[in-house]
Amino acid sequence: MRKNFGKQTWVLPQPVLIVGTYDKDGKADAMNAAWGGVYDTNTVMLCLGEHKTTDNIKEQKAFTVSFGDVKNLVASDYVGIASANDDPDKMKKSGFTTVKSGHVNAPIINELPVTLECKLVKFNEDGIVVGEIVNVSADESVLGADGKIDSDKLDLITFDPIHATYRKVGEKVGNAFSDGKKLK
Repeated sequence: MRKNFGKQTWVLPQPVLIVGTYDKDGKADAMNAAWGGVYDTNTVMLCLGEHKTTDNIKEQKAFTVSFGDVKNLVASDYVGIASANDDPDKMKKSGFTTVKSGHVNAPIINELPVTLECKLVKFNEDGIVVGEIVNVSADESVLGADGKIDSDKLDLITFDPIHATYRKVGEKVGNAFSDGKKLK
């Protein structure tokens, strides 16, 4: 037996994406965006609507995307519920500090260990932002022995839209593009 819930925006898991931008005066801002992900090869898509962040992206033609983690859950949630339009000290209150990307005119949030540095490809009238990933940067603390990002070291969180909660991403359970070969 199945229970019907009608139309819902329940895609699981939903990443917790922290979008970083600079305003016209070079002041860093960030917002939490759960609706986003891969758009195509080397591109990301974010559904942002109208925010100071979207104004900043339109003006600077660049943004960064970092991933929320357990350690920074409170700050990640805060930048999603506070608006820089209403609170000019939003970043200071969050505890996030930034450094300018060497690849695009947008901030890298020091506390979040992985960042996609993106240049704007297009901004649709319905609030959809598409960006080209020009660089991925990662703090050395999250690199594995192979020199690549180790997902187990990230301690990522996801957004559960059904219960309005954050969930911790779990352990490895299989090998992509490999385990299914058993059925060939």
